Parts: sequence; C-alpha cells; structure tokens
Amino acid sequence: MHLTPDQLRQYDEQGFLLLPRLVPADRLRAYEERFLDFARGAVPPTPGMRIMRDIMVIDGTVEPESPVHAVNKLLQFEEDATLYGYVTEPALLAAVRSLIGEDVYTVVTNIFNKPPGVDGRHPLHQDLHYFPMRPPEKIVGTWTALTATHPDNGCLAVVPGSHRGPLLEHRYPDWEHLNAGFYGVGESVVGEHVHVEMDAGDTLLFHPMLIHGSGHNRTDAFRRAISTHYASDDCEAPDGDWRVALRARQIPA
Repeated sequence: MHLTPDQLRQYDEQGFLLLPRLVPADRLRAYEERFLDFARGAVPPTPGMRIMRDIMVIDGTVEPESPVHAVNKLLQFEEDATLYGYVTEPALLAAVRSLIGEDVYTVVTNIFNKPPGVDGRHPLHQDLHYFPMRPPEKIVGTWTALTATHPDNGCLAVVPGSHRGPLLEHRYPDWEHLNAGFYGVGESVVGEHVHVEMDAGDTLLFHPMLIHGSGHNRTDAFRRAISTHYASDDCEAPDGDWRVALRARQIPA
C-alpha cells in the first residue's frame, strides 16, 4: 500500500495520516492473544522485553482484578516471532517506506494496554524526545488500534501541524499518578487538540515531532494498541551508532 500524493501531502501538512483497516482482523487477534499470554504470565518474556505495571497498581492505589489489569504496556517485542509480525505487515511497511525510504529499521516496539479504573493518561509529548538519531523526517511512528478507540476510553489526541515547530522541553507533569517515562511538554502547547477515533485495525502514521498524548479510560473495558517506530538507514546520531544503542533491527527489503 504505497501512499498516494494526496496522502503524502496530508502527512507533510498535518504530521499524521490515518489509514483505515490496514491490518486484517485475524492478525489483530493473533497480536492481542500473544500480548495476553505475556501479560498473564502464561509465557516468559523474551530477551529485552519489559512488561510495565501501572503506577496505581504499584503504589497500592488500585487492586488489580487480574494480572492483565495491572499491565500498562509491553515494550520491546522484537524477539517474539508472533508480535514481530506486526512490524513486517506488508501494507504497513509499504506505507512506511513511502515516507522514509526502502532501507528501514525498527527502533521501538510497544503494546499499550489502557485498563479501566486507573489514571493511565499519557501527557502531550513528542516522540523525538526519546530518540538520538536525526533527521526527524526519516523517522515515523505507527500506532494500530487492537480495539476501537474513542475519547471515552482514552484515544490518541494530536495537535495537527505541530511537527513543524521546535522540539519542546519535556518534563514530568505534576500529576498524582504518572507512569514511568511518561514525559510531557507542559502547558506551552498552542493549537487545536484533535481526538483520533479509530476502529480495530486502523493505523495512524505520525511524525516524531507531532505533539500527541492520550486521556483517561472512563469505560469498563480495556483499550489496546500495538505500535512501533521505524528509522531510515540515512539517520545519524552524534554520540555513536544509534542502531546499537536502540537495539535496532533492519527490515529485509
């Protein structure tokens, strides 16, 4: 699924592009079931994988109803063959290569699990804050809904066009319950916040400078998504090889 000129123009102008029904339903089920295997402890984590518990569970504010209810996200699934299938989805890869070129690496992989009954917000931020390599135009994030996402269950919110601004200072917001690593840009954001409602299988492509975040899950069901970032082989970092630092994995042509 190579992107059309209109889609490329929208991404360039807005900093994001929504692609409906990009990942087939049977693949979504496989990814979600595999996540549940790890979250329930049915299978051990692969090397480098981290299963992050929600801060409200860690500090005893919330008593989880199940092991899955305690999980905020799963990080670095490159060593699991089933989950790694997401980053090699043909339609996804074709779209990514339309934006940053053929020779690409995956640098971060996540499954986001937003349980009911916890704070779970992710403050507005720019993903480039977490990456050493440049230029940002050669990096792209992908975020695929495993379940339908909407404002009530904490869907993504984006600030269109914010990718054309500077990389802002990031710090921990003064929130009572905030998960580790969830930095934000504070109250300095100028621009309209747009909620990106998605059905399962819909995929958002977004620029690493795009300001985005997510809100509370106010429903009684889980909100889940699978995500990765890709970087072009053209990227460079000032302090050594980013491929080694980020355990990047090259995607075969």
